[in-house]
Order: sequence, then C-alpha cells, then structure tokens
Amino acid sequence: MNKEYVIRKARIKDARAIHIVLLAAFEEFRDYYSIEGFKDTVLSEEKAIDRINHMIVYVAVDFNGNIIGTIGWQRINNEEGHIRGMGVIPNWQGKNGPAASLLKEVEDEARLKGCSILTLDTTKVLRRAQNFYYKNGFRKTGKTGDFFGCLIYEYAKKI
Repeated sequence: MNKEYVIRKARIKDARAIHIVLLAAFEEFRDYYSIEGFKDTVLSEEKAIDRINHMIVYVAVDFNGNIIGTIGWQRINNEEGHIRGMGVIPNWQGKNGPAASLLKEVEDEARLKGCSILTLDTTKVLRRAQNFYYKNGFRKTGKTGDFFGCLIYEYAKKI
C-alpha cells in the first residue's frame, strides 16, 4: 500500500472535489476543446454525482484527505469495460503513481466482473495521457470518433 495516498470508491460527497481535480488536470488543454467538450470532460458537481450514481468511480486521496485523482468505468457488455474521466491534479502527475494505481484498481475490478478488455477514448492533444496508456498496455484500435467537434482515438487493452 502506498503511504502517500489511498485508492477508494468515490462517494456523493466527493463530487465537488472530482470536478476540481478534472478542472485542474485539463485546464491547460481548455483551448483545444469546444465549450461543450470541455464541460463534459471536467464535469460539473451535478454531472459528477450522476457519474458516481451510474458508473464505478474511484478517487485517489492523499494523507491529508485531499482527492488528487479520479477515474470512472462501466461495463459495456459481457466482455468490455469502458474508462471515462481519468485525471490527476498536475502536481501529482507522474509522481509516485496515483494514475497507475487508479488504472490498476479499474483493471482488477473489471477483470473480477468478467471483462476481458478495457477501452477508453482520448484526444490528439493529450500526448502525456496517450504515452501513459501506451506504457500501461493500451493500444490504438484504429477507431476514431467525434467528441463535441474534437477528434478522439479509441485505445484498448486485453486484461
């Protein structure tokens, strides 16, 4: 167990902190998103509550009780789980692995729930995220999509 943070399931009362984490994680990329795309990425407090109620959401919490990272996922079908809303506040990015710990938590749970593949979508501008996912075994599937006017790439990993 890491002594600097713990991973736990998100609670409704975490919704505002999840919004703050996502806002901090994506702020530098705001200009690359449409207004609608950025709002959907950083979630309002109400949208975070909705996500907690309809998906499985985890948070990384530092030793002071501050939420420093988040990730959500849901089962799409019998074999596929899909990740959404992963973000870590900037001063924890690349530091002692909260992002990797969040991802591992999702992979372990998805595997236990019978999933054999995890997918996620990311945008071209999020190079650091793409490198992180690649380092953790995700590969581009070749599928692309439109995310409020922004090109997204699908990544997948067999688990």
